[in-house]
Amino acid sequence: MISNLFKAKKSKPSISQNNVNETYAAIDLGSNSFHMIVAQFHEGELQVVDRLKEMVRLSAGLDSSNNLSEDAQERALSCLERFGQRVASLPQGNVRVVGTNTLRSANNSKKFIKKAIIALGHTIDIISGMEEARLIYLGVAHNTAANNDKRLVIDIGGGSTEVIIGEGFDPICMESLYMGCVSMTVRFFADGIISSQAFKKAELAARVELEPIYNMYKRMGWKVAIGASGSIKAVQSVVKAAGWCEEGISLAALKQLVQAIKKTDHIDNIRFEGLSEKRAPVFVGGVVVLYSIFKALKIEHMEVSEGALREGLLHDLLGRIHHEDVRARSVLSLAKTFNADLEQYSRMQSTIEQCLPQLIDVWNFDLQEDGQWLLWAAMLHRIGLTISHSHYHKHGAYIVGNTDLPGFTQQEKAVLAIIIRYHCRKFNKTDYKELPEHWSNRAMYLTILFRSIFLLHRSHDTEKMPDIQIKATKNSLKFVFPPNWLDNHSLTNADLLQESIALKSADFEFEFE
Repeated sequence: MISNLFKAKKSKPSISQNNVNETYAAIDLGSNSFHMIVAQFHEGELQVVDRLKEMVRLSAGLDSSNNLSEDAQERALSCLERFGQRVASLPQGNVRVVGTNTLRSANNSKKFIKKAIIALGHTIDIISGMEEARLIYLGVAHNTAANNDKRLVIDIGGGSTEVIIGEGFDPICMESLYMGCVSMTVRFFADGIISSQAFKKAELAARVELEPIYNMYKRMGWKVAIGASGSIKAVQSVVKAAGWCEEGISLAALKQLVQAIKKTDHIDNIRFEGLSEKRAPVFVGGVVVLYSIFKALKIEHMEVSEGALREGLLHDLLGRIHHEDVRARSVLSLAKTFNADLEQYSRMQSTIEQCLPQLIDVWNFDLQEDGQWLLWAAMLHRIGLTISHSHYHKHGAYIVGNTDLPGFTQQEKAVLAIIIRYHCRKFNKTDYKELPEHWSNRAMYLTILFRSIFLLHRSHDTEKMPDIQIKATKNSLKFVFPPNWLDNHSLTNADLLQESIALKSADFEFEFE
């Protein structure tokens, strides 16, 4: 039976009586703009109390070596210092910050993120394009009339475009395409000149990005098309102000906008009622992407949503806090795909629940948060056997690290992968330094505890574990078993002896008696 530590409930969240601060914030470090939304959770509903937005144009700061320039970093860090002042009073667990396409691809992203965490005062996660798509859909779904009709959701960011089909709150099909308002503008209109030839080349490039998906998406079909985020909102404002479309964006209105842009000849001359001066320099790139999507997917009309990635982040954060964590469903789905041994998981679960509380004070574990990581590892640690018994732990780590797991950031997948990678055999302490600083020691302690629990259940015996007393320091772990128990379990005794040798090489002392 799956415990409450692991189980993902589907009911509506209830207010936690123990959570004294019910104010939450979500920050989206996009390729074009940084967004922050602050909301209060009251009587089962989110109430937005503040929004901040700054155009940082991070992706425009990528040089020929794909490094973020000093100017772009300074713009970003200055913005984050201002954002940081707004969320300084909020607990770490109440703030979710994610980076998207540019921070995924920049070669010096890790160095920048270290400085960004200091400026903001909160940890920053990098999410994959597929995770970005899932969160965008969640944000749109929560800001759209509740029904079970299929939706096509389009979000054009600075460096990527997410295309999703879903029903209700669940995405069915997701893609993240490598084109956005900034990247397309820089690539095809770098000199500022808007010619028919440049526009045609940009359209062709967008069509190439869409080619692998548009037939499949058209076959799936949808009831309504919905757009989200800055570029699409800007297009709606312009076509509405011009009288080309009363609500949303129609194909006819978009065609009129394209012709009007081509007549401007130069980006500096783009001036439309409803278009801000800050959006104008990258407006043409966003229009090219949207126009190409309309034509490829045969869209006649698109509604525009106020919800997007940051709103999705807020709802996902609430799910984690109120035990509706989508990550649990992702782990369970992956376990079933690779035929995980659920009976063995259940046995390990009982031992985890016995051992973990004894280490809370010494290793600063959180019963709920760290318990779920151990349970996820217990569920997935042997999935590599489907590839080969030899080095199965390495195969399992690769699968977890390279699979799209809804709800997991790239750093979180790395944490789960490293626990699986080192749950047996050699233990390489230095690899944990590659994790974000706030994860390094924590992941190492989780792995050390999980290694011991794995050895206790290595024989897959159905016998219940005895009461185990645990003593620990920052650099040591000691298991104390009932008298004579180890004498009657010689294989476990031998395994634990080998474990003490393995951990000693990593300057960690493991004892048992």
